[in-house]
Amino acid sequence: MTDIISGELKPDLDASSADSETASAVTIIVCSSCRYPGTPAETFPRPGSALADATREAAADSTVDVRQVACLGNCKRGLSAAVLRAGSWSYIFGELDTDNAADLVAGAELFAGSSDGFMPFRNRPEALKRGLIARVPTAANLQDLK
Repeated sequence: MTDIISGELKPDLDASSADSETASAVTIIVCSSCRYPGTPAETFPRPGSALADATREAAADSTVDVRQVACLGNCKRGLSAAVLRAGSWSYIFGELDTDNAADLVAGAELFAGSSDGFMPFRNRPEALKRGLIARVPTAANLQDLK
């Protein structure tokens, strides 16, 4: 939705009729086919698969859901992941490493606890500050654009 005062798009936190606990649920999607730039395509297992496994393990004691997809289409930026929350903008990160699993979970937990629907920049782990590829608005936000 567009903020009338600033003209900026804001998350549509009321877009879901779910209770606040469900609305704050966060999912991390890790690209399992990602590899480091310059790594031969024939290299297996892929580092993206290792990041997915490590992220799942790091999230074991949290409410963060971790899934993997075959490709996020961000191949030139190395290991990649997306962080999603219903009614909020989504985040896409690249230039990750297999040891950034805990960083992804920490960022997802910050996002889940955010009252404004954005992942707070200052408290993000460094890998999520430098590796931000894009913030993607919700479909409801797009209805406000001309």
